Amino acid sequence: MQFGANTFIWTSPFGTKDFGLLPRIKAMGFDLVEVAVEDFSLIDVPLLRKTLEDNGLSVAICGAFGPTRDISSDDPAIRSNGKKYIVDCIGLAGALDSTLVSGPLYSAVGKTRLVSADQKARERAWCVQNLREVGRVASDAGVTLGIEPLNRFETDMINLVEQAIALIHEVDHPTYKVHIDTFHANIEEKSIPDAIRVAGSLLGHFHACENDRGTPGTGHIDWTGIRDALRDIHYDGPFVIESFTPGAVEIAKAAAIWRPLAPSQDELAREGVGFLRALLT
Repeated sequence: MQFGANTFIWTSPFGTKDFGLLPRIKAMGFDLVEVAVEDFSLIDVPLLRKTLEDNGLSVAICGAFGPTRDISSDDPAIRSNGKKYIVDCIGLAGALDSTLVSGPLYSAVGKTRLVSADQKARERAWCVQNLREVGRVASDAGVTLGIEPLNRFETDMINLVEQAIALIHEVDHPTYKVHIDTFHANIEEKSIPDAIRVAGSLLGHFHACENDRGTPGTGHIDWTGIRDALRDIHYDGPFVIESFTPGAVEIAKAAAIWRPLAPSQDELAREGVGFLRALLT
């Protein structure tokens, strides 16, 4: 199992100016960095690859799905832009020798409405069509795509692991896996360990987040139950801490981070990975 840290813990948007984080992340005890991609133009890709290699870090790509990157939008231009963004994330993964792109690929974060059944069906059909098309691109590139359920305050489409599985079955492409985030699952699932077992062999990515997005191990998430469930399904994929810096205005609004969640972001990451390693190894 690889223990990872998402760049959102420290910065938004991530770019070349932030590459100095990578040796710090390695020194804290992480094996992998999850790069949150908001603006491709800010990232010197060859230099990022070299910096990752120099620090012995693996990499995963985390998608950032704002309102203009919604493959289920009723606006065809927005759907096209969302599809292009996912394809570009796949291309970035390939350039960095990564095999994973993950996140709420199916819709824009913050899209929460009560709409008619007909509208829901149209949006789902657009989503499924686009996921099938980008799935072929990902498969050709050797990249897995993770479908992340979000809580009800951030999406009205996929809130539960069983809904993610149903979408994957409808898309019917082997490149798709389930991405569980314990912050969202803590709100939506009756039991996070049970949800892990339901995902089973389809579980391809995992965000290990405390109930308040603070340091893992300091809240009320059932980490022992999670450990046991992961062992039951023989999960051996990435195990990534995702939190957000309160200093980034757009992220603060999107994730409702209004206060510091730890004495420092470094402490959140360092203490969190220490707790998770002791739990799982």
